[in-house]
Amino acid sequence: MKKEPSDWESSKGIAKILLLNRVERRKYLGRFLAVTLLWMVLGLCVIDEWLAEDALRFLLWWGACGVLALILVVFALYDALSVIREEREQR
Repeated sequence: MKKEPSDWESSKGIAKILLLNRVERRKYLGRFLAVTLLWMVLGLCVIDEWLAEDALRFLLWWGACGVLALILVVFALYDALSVIREEREQR
């Protein structure tokens, strides 16, 4: 009888595929960039008046936008370092 993998093991497998495969990593990076840009455009053009009504709402919205941007930068840095490592290993 074969044991089913746990959710944690499945998640680790998905993360390993994502982080080690350059094509998949770039797809997710592009999607995350699109979400972050959409978040910014919504805040700047669509709901700017709604955000201006309440200071806490404004801070939470743009704080979340900042967190998304920081995650994006870290993920892009990881991608750049991974590409450098992959190219060095090919030599």
